[in-house]
Amino acid sequence: MQKKISQLYYFIDKYNYAELSKLSKNINIIYRNYKKNIDISTLISIRNYCKKNKIKFFISNNIKLAIKYKLDGVYIPAFNKEINFIKYLLPINFKIIGSAHNNIEISIKQKQGCNIIFVSPIFEVKKKKFFLNVIKFNLLTLNKKIKFVALGGISEKNKNRLNLLTICGFAGISYFQKKTAPQGGRLNN
Repeated sequence: MQKKISQLYYFIDKYNYAELSKLSKNINIIYRNYKKNIDISTLISIRNYCKKNKIKFFISNNIKLAIKYKLDGVYIPAFNKEINFIKYLLPINFKIIGSAHNNIEISIKQKQGCNIIFVSPIFEVKKKKFFLNVIKFNLLTLNKKIKFVALGGISEKNKNRLNLLTICGFAGISYFQKKTAPQGGRLNN
C-alpha cells in the first residue's frame, strides 16, 4: 500500500540560491545555524526566496525573529527544554515545530505548544550510536495526539521503510542535497 507523505523539511545553515532552486517547491525550509549569530540579511534573503516560491520557512530557536520577520513558524530543537518558551501572541497560521528523542522530550514539546514533533534519529547516522528504527519509533509515537515527522538517516535505500511509520512527513539534510531532490508525493516510486 502506498502512503502519502505530505510534509518534507530541509535543514539549512546558510542561504545558497543554487541549492534551494534545485529543490521541489513542496519542501519546507528550516534555517538553523548554531555556530554563529543570525545574520538578518541572510534571514531576509531566505524569507524572500521562500515567499516568492510559496515555500514554508521556519527559523530555529528564535520565536522573536520568526514573528518580527513574518516567518511561517519556529523550530524548537530537542535541547531547548524551556516550558514557558511561548510568551508571545502568535500570528494566525504560525506553526511551532520541534524535535525530540524520547518520551520525556515529546512531552516537553507538547507543553511548548508544538504542532508537529520531529523524532530522531529514525535510522542509523554516523554521529549517533543510537537510532530508533521502525518498531521503536512507532512505540514512541503510539497513542499521541500530535503529528510526527521522521528525522535522521533517511536515504534512498531506506526511504520505503517510512511507509511503516505513523508520520505526516520526513526531514533531513543530506537526503535533499542530492542532485535529484525528491519531488514529494508517494513514497513507493
